[in-house]
Amino acid sequence: MSRIRILPEHVANKIAAGEVVERPASVVKELLENALDAGARSIRVEAESGGKRMIRVVDDGCGMAHDDALLAFERHATSKLRTADDLLSIATLGFRGEALPSIAAVSRLLLETRAADEAEGTRVEFAGGKLLGVNPEGLPTGTTVSVADLFYCVPARRNFLKSETTELGHIASLVTHYALAHPDKQFVLKTPTQEIINATAVETMTERVYQLFGRQALDELFEILPVSSPVRAAITETDLTNEERAARLTVRGFASRPEIQRSNRNGIYVFVNRRLVRDRLILHAIHEAYRNVLPPAVFPAVLLFLDLPAEEVDVNVHPAKIEVRFRHPQFVHDFTRDSIRQALSRARPIPSFPGTEGVSAEAEPRDGGTTAVAAVAGANPQGMGLPRAMIPPLNASGPGGAAIASDFELSAAPMRPEAQRFRFEGGIGTGSEGFLSASVPNNGDAAGSTFRGVDSTVPAEPLASAASLDDLKPLGQVNSSFIVAVNGEGLWIVDQHVAHERVLFEQHLRARREGQLTGQRMLVPLMVELSPKQIVIFERIAEELTANGFEVAQMGPRSVAIHAAPAGIAAADAERLLMEILDGTERENAAISMDTLQAKIAASTSCHAAIKVNMPLDQKKMEWLLAELAKTEAPMSCPHGRPIVLRYSVREIERAFKRI
Repeated sequence: MSRIRILPEHVANKIAAGEVVERPASVVKELLENALDAGARSIRVEAESGGKRMIRVVDDGCGMAHDDALLAFERHATSKLRTADDLLSIATLGFRGEALPSIAAVSRLLLETRAADEAEGTRVEFAGGKLLGVNPEGLPTGTTVSVADLFYCVPARRNFLKSETTELGHIASLVTHYALAHPDKQFVLKTPTQEIINATAVETMTERVYQLFGRQALDELFEILPVSSPVRAAITETDLTNEERAARLTVRGFASRPEIQRSNRNGIYVFVNRRLVRDRLILHAIHEAYRNVLPPAVFPAVLLFLDLPAEEVDVNVHPAKIEVRFRHPQFVHDFTRDSIRQALSRARPIPSFPGTEGVSAEAEPRDGGTTAVAAVAGANPQGMGLPRAMIPPLNASGPGGAAIASDFELSAAPMRPEAQRFRFEGGIGTGSEGFLSASVPNNGDAAGSTFRGVDSTVPAEPLASAASLDDLKPLGQVNSSFIVAVNGEGLWIVDQHVAHERVLFEQHLRARREGQLTGQRMLVPLMVELSPKQIVIFERIAEELTANGFEVAQMGPRSVAIHAAPAGIAAADAERLLMEILDGTERENAAISMDTLQAKIAASTSCHAAIKVNMPLDQKKMEWLLAELAKTEAPMSCPHGRPIVLRYSVREIERAFKRI
């Protein structure tokens, strides 16, 4: 008897559904993408019991004729592909033809649709993958898909779903993501008791961010202006395809100021051709862009959009279409990294004094829509960052534990007394889908409709930029370690060590990239014993060490002699500096780039050569240091990510003295 047999069709359908439909948010994702592909200008999502009981997606797209409505439930039936060659250039969000049959296999599904050129619409009903009926019906142009009792025929899968609040949070965050990617369309998310999102169509991405997250969140971001041409040196005359790609690859979006720091990647959203994706290559590019600006263990908040020709990206690498592969990954990586670096260099933002109060987190309704209110909540563990609104604690949690921590905190419109507040944690790295997750307070939380502890009548404090450093006048030092300075904007405190470290870092890096640095020779060579791993690293980077001012010779199987060290490094620090460089390089991956290696050596060298704490400085030295700091590209943080400057604005001082 044969051991191998063909699975029954209904079993195969349920297995296929398991790849596409993981939770209610997966259903919403597929239906949202179908609506967008159908040219919808307005999409309404309704959810009951976190989507477990009912999900309804209504759009005003092109709709379907009678025959197409039936064919849509055949596996691998699609209007978006004709031949295998079309897979090489996918310009739509959906293309596999698996969404509707997979959803229908594990739910009770009702499709109501009418094409614009049809006199009447079509109503199609499925239950557990079986067709129950097809009837004509008078319907408006567009499509409505109602999915009830998800996983009712697969109880084991239903038992793995989280609480209703958690599942609703996934849906809400998904709608938020697609609203960000499509600001020219209206998105509505409703439950039987509230309207969570009503984002009307706007013209710009800035308006959409303001609409969804509020003024404070927008103020804590800087814009990555559309960039569509790389450094000319990166293109060879013989590689015309690279030049063509460069002209058509565009990177734009928003990124957080350095003081807005996250403990994970959950504040990073990446869209490729308006498709939300999870991509390690882009994550690494973002990390490299913030290298020497943020500490190694923290992450920025980034909303990034990459637009490139469809043939340059393969979206057919994951059943849920959340991973992509680029035809020229190194080109995309470097271009993305440089685009963010340039935007960060232009912004040169300065953090406000920590612990200040009074920043308004409330946003006004825009274009008649219900505006979500937001306060960025991801301040770093040391307390750096902007103040956050006082939010009532959340009691709701999934079955596995406490309520989920937040990156953004969203509420529904403040004029609705029954509105509930969401706390979002999302972006790349959350769950298997990379979507936001959320928890919602109980309906009885009366405090959920308004922010507490914030004076909404006071306009948001404008955030300082590095241009404000130009006219600083030093007053003196605190503990011979921190320079106190003033200008027309307020009181400034500068960490003298990390300020000098930033100045030396940029000088060192600039000099290295212009040529080889010279070191200072020691009177007596310094013998150093290395571990086997350090010996391997030393042999790999010996040439770069020499180019940075070191003169180190291997004297035995595990020993080296330091004959010269970079200028400004005392002989007593030379051994420690060499060890720091070798150990730091060892922690990087084996394929560390030359730019990264140069930056690491420059950061370590500048740290050892910089002015130390507890070092008195006279007036001229303080003036010189502040002037040099103002000339740097990133005066907000040292090469290791520590803050350099804090500002205590005039308004904050007046508020502290109860003058306003």
